Amino acid sequence: MKTDWTSKRNLSMLTDFYEFTMGNAFLETDMDGIIAYFDMFFRNVPDEGGFAIAAGLEQMVEYIQNLKFTEEDIDYLRSKNLFSEKFLDYLRHFQFTGDIWAVPEGTVVFPKEPLVTVRAPIMEAQLMETMILISVNHQSLIATKTNRIVRAANGRPVMEFGSRRAQGADGAVLGARASYIAGAAGTANTLADSLFGSPALGTMAHSMIMLYNSEYEAFKAFARTYPDNCTLLVDTYDTLRQGIPNAIRVFDEILKPMGKRPKGIRIDSGDIAYLSKEARKLLDEAGYPDCGIVASNSLDEYKIRELLVQGAKLDSFGVGERLITAKSEPVFGGVYKLVAVEDTEGNLIPKIKISENVSKITLPGFKNIIRFYDKNTHHAEADLIILHDEEIQDDTPIEIFDPVYTWKRRSIKNFYTKKLMVPIFQNGKLVYDLPDLQEIRKHCMEEVDRLWDEVKRFDRPHLYIVDYSQNLWEMQQKLLANHKGGQA
Repeated sequence: MKTDWTSKRNLSMLTDFYEFTMGNAFLETDMDGIIAYFDMFFRNVPDEGGFAIAAGLEQMVEYIQNLKFTEEDIDYLRSKNLFSEKFLDYLRHFQFTGDIWAVPEGTVVFPKEPLVTVRAPIMEAQLMETMILISVNHQSLIATKTNRIVRAANGRPVMEFGSRRAQGADGAVLGARASYIAGAAGTANTLADSLFGSPALGTMAHSMIMLYNSEYEAFKAFARTYPDNCTLLVDTYDTLRQGIPNAIRVFDEILKPMGKRPKGIRIDSGDIAYLSKEARKLLDEAGYPDCGIVASNSLDEYKIRELLVQGAKLDSFGVGERLITAKSEPVFGGVYKLVAVEDTEGNLIPKIKISENVSKITLPGFKNIIRFYDKNTHHAEADLIILHDEEIQDDTPIEIFDPVYTWKRRSIKNFYTKKLMVPIFQNGKLVYDLPDLQEIRKHCMEEVDRLWDEVKRFDRPHLYIVDYSQNLWEMQQKLLANHKGGQA
């Protein structure tokens, strides 16, 4: 059974105030019964990367399942003197009754693609906007950043060490969860391990070294306590003249007589490339070629890549603030937009947001995403955003085109396809089996492996093709023509 660590908190009021003011207006003008469709999507990949990783679905599900308003909530809203008693009574009996589709956590995703689609009475769909965005935006951001760092490490384990620099408890715990999805070996956050199963990792801090009369005494105490997991922090005073010689002495005097081997040393300051090379020499000469060297200290994908280019002798990395805050670009930028409504007969009426900024023009209608895979390599070749009831036949060549520069066309052959969005809620009931964290992580690794290396470049990655079906493109163009010269 999954543990909801937010279960003791009522998060229903964690929404933008205008969701309540709009809801009250819907009710007062008899618009509350309209069935609306909303897409949650993002416009740009953080760090100008080639792709993003979707995460946070489980927390979105938990929020929706627990969504209710207490009398205390209602009394607060009444005190604002803005809302009718009819609206307050609606909140008192609030229950989600709609449908939701989403891409599974760990899925590789691209701009403009719907990550979540909500179909529900407008009152319900609107109230959930803020928490859907919080849940998916945050964890997708951290997962995307983590995977960049993991790929930079080139097979060396990356440990998430950022809790103390995270934006609050939620940022620390859920960020650790997202990092594990995207390939981190584990986390320093104990609660994340307890709740989600992201392995808790860690050995010692500088304070332990300074507490004892000498560095040697501190190392000796730790080795005696953890002979099977002995990683010593060697940079408290002088890495090469004291730290590593003291570590080797303890390995010889404490571990060797016990028949144990040291696990590693950690370097947390200084010229890590130089220090790691010298440390490797000293450890090898002392008979410890199997002793790993861990680096930490304000690392990110670029610093790690540079260290490895310099020939640093490093076996793993501890990455803190620049991972848990996605420091280089700390916003995912996901938005939640109305894309369709149903008339009284249940017919779908597409809606569009128009802007002078082309990137902000939305895709109307009820949609899904088709991913094309090459039959020989099994690499992802392109995505096609389609209307929900459209079907693509495998093995039937299809021409895709750039939705803006329409003369840019390409024929895709020898492929098989997969629809990315799956049902999560139907008629207010959860119909999706939430996978455990290990399954999500496995799915993420498989997804990234099926991308071409060119898409995974850090600098100027190849642009992965995301096009619209002919029917979707024609729908968008028709709405644009009908609203020519206006804003929607």
